[in-house]
Amino acid sequence: MLLFAQGPDVGPDLSQILWIGGILIAVLAVLVVLAVVVRYFRLWIQSFTTGAGIGILDLLGMTFRKVDPRVIVRSKIMAVKSGLGEETGITSKALEAHYLAGGNVPLVIRAIIAATKAKIVDLDFKRATAIDLAGRNVLEAVQTSVYPKVIDCPARGSARDSLDGIAQNGIQLKVRARVTVRANLAQLIGGATEETIIARVGEGIVSAIGSAATHGEVLENPDKISKTVLARRLDSQTAFEIVSIDIADVDVGDNIGAVLQGEQAEADLRVARAKAEGRRAMAVAEEQEMFAQIEESRAKVVEAEAEVPKAIAQAFREGSLGIMDYYKLRNVQADTDMRTAIARPGTKSGGGTAA
Repeated sequence: MLLFAQGPDVGPDLSQILWIGGILIAVLAVLVVLAVVVRYFRLWIQSFTTGAGIGILDLLGMTFRKVDPRVIVRSKIMAVKSGLGEETGITSKALEAHYLAGGNVPLVIRAIIAATKAKIVDLDFKRATAIDLAGRNVLEAVQTSVYPKVIDCPARGSARDSLDGIAQNGIQLKVRARVTVRANLAQLIGGATEETIIARVGEGIVSAIGSAATHGEVLENPDKISKTVLARRLDSQTAFEIVSIDIADVDVGDNIGAVLQGEQAEADLRVARAKAEGRRAMAVAEEQEMFAQIEESRAKVVEAEAEVPKAIAQAFREGSLGIMDYYKLRNVQADTDMRTAIARPGTKSGGGTAA
């Protein structure tokens, strides 16, 4: 009975709790709205007054997507004030996507604005974002397209201060050049850098000097080098377009041809000496070989002469040789020795034959 008696008093207490809870929720919602308005009010006012078309909810969504609203709003305002509407592809969603991809949104917008104002560079939003994401400074590229850049060849601070070429007459020429280039936005992604331009121009200058008959031709017409190098299209597959190549200085170096000829003559002389020494050694070897053969022949003669007395003794024993025959043989030998002695130069004739 007591529980039923207290039942009617419970209803008002619950309604009061619900009413107070609703008030608290409403106050909390108002506070949240006020916090959002306070945080984004200035950006919203800037967007509203400039016609950028970015609302409070868009700014709140950027915060949830971890996008800096200030960057997007200011970039969109720059684009709108420069006459770049959403028909050019520059929308808040596109700016957010480029920001989330790690791109530099303000730099891209400034580059597009510069290209549009220059009216000589064709740069749309997609190409600009692609160049920026590729790691290239798109604003610098646009500025280089409008105001050409001068590159020293060889580069400053390099190991050599000149490009050395040798004409066909052997005279060395030392050349310093300046290359004026303009950025080629169509090949900026994947195109070669300044180092490639410097290397190609250096190679072209050395080849042009080498094709000249004399160094005087190059000194009389330095522009001949520039025309030859420009005709080779050295800016192919690079991020630049060569506007002009100017020869800043030409100096005459050493007579490399004479030095090389002298060194070649010395080398030929050393080779000739080596060959002559080889021939002399062969001749000496042949002479020694002939001496050895002569000594060998003498030994054979001596050996043969040693057999003569044995043969004479054998003839005496067999009776085929008499004493008178032996004396006749001795007289013939003595007569032969006398004629040989007389025939020798510087020997006085005299004496007789053996009896």
